[in-house]
Amino acid sequence: MLNQLTRRMIALYRGEPRRIQHFLKVHSLARLIAISEGLSGDALLTLEAAALVHDIGIQEAERRFGYNNGKLQETYGPPLAEGLLRSLGFSEAVTARVVWLVGHHHTYTNISGLDHRILVEADFLVNLYEDGAEAQAIQAAYQRVFTTGSGRALCRDMFGIQ
Repeated sequence: MLNQLTRRMIALYRGEPRRIQHFLKVHSLARLIAISEGLSGDALLTLEAAALVHDIGIQEAERRFGYNNGKLQETYGPPLAEGLLRSLGFSEAVTARVVWLVGHHHTYTNISGLDHRILVEADFLVNLYEDGAEAQAIQAAYQRVFTTGSGRALCRDMFGIQ
């Protein structure tokens, strides 16, 4: 199912390699952190699916408003993610949690569950790099955002934090 979901997301972002590479990197890092933190079974499947579709609302936000931001992604992403996951046969429980995660992946307060925490950390790792964040911003994110041992270690190693 995850392979089918990956292919559908690549098709959705056809001609937009930056966005395709973004969700592939978030997925890879989310999986790495999740397995290191002990997630398995449906919890891992849910997180991986959420990582693949986390930014699915970008195009709809841009179509409607000419731009996108985190809040618009959280608004327009969930129904699109739900339709896609249902069409591929994901269970109701997995679909419901992925939809919730898509609707909260730019919400950094009141993190709800390890899957939410890991998705935020993986997305942050990729965004810090892709946005060319300055050392001070990386250090601030390291202190404020990263709480899993695996996410903190990846952040330290990627960005050379002492």
